[in-house]
Amino acid sequence: MKLSALKVGVDVPWVTSWTGEPVLGVRPCPSVNGALAIVQADNAGHGKPLYSQNHAVRQRLTVRNMLCPMCGRPTTPEDRYTQVAHPFAAGALRAAGRGGALPADIEDDRILIDAGAIAPLHKDCSSRSLRYCPHLKADPHIDVRPFPRSWVVLPLTVRAEAPPQLFLAKAEPRREVPVIGFLQLCGLTDARDPSWRERDQPAG
Repeated sequence: MKLSALKVGVDVPWVTSWTGEPVLGVRPCPSVNGALAIVQADNAGHGKPLYSQNHAVRQRLTVRNMLCPMCGRPTTPEDRYTQVAHPFAAGALRAAGRGGALPADIEDDRILIDAGAIAPLHKDCSSRSLRYCPHLKADPHIDVRPFPRSWVVLPLTVRAEAPPQLFLAKAEPRREVPVIGFLQLCGLTDARDPSWRERDQPAG
């Protein structure tokens, strides 16, 4: 597929999928320590950018390695900003059925910053993306703030169909297995909300 004149990490976010990067299926992936995950071809810059679709592997790498999703370079604690800060109590996440992977020692009233599947950006990269991206300009929920210095990563799983295993001592039928699609990022703050049960819980 033809190489685009658009530059990855400048004109198009590093994390964005391209039409030249088909999904390859499910396999063990180093981005999640060898767990089963959705994988894609790595061919950024070829074809056309799919601005509304993150590349599955690059998304996981941005969260795992704290890489800026715009430029693809590492962020530092002093230059790490989220554009989608959604504060809520850990208990609200658990109550919504999305907190199964939260460490047990995180108290229910501890305030988390839910960044969803979007890793923090450099401040300059955040400003540039907000200036030029029409989707971000139109989003009323943009909330730029420094990202906390500690965080937890939660796997977002989907169910994939595993083929039947016919040549085992005991044949196994076709079945569904959970696989990792993206990684969700939650920053840990020192703030508390003792009345979190009375507030709205995050959407499930």
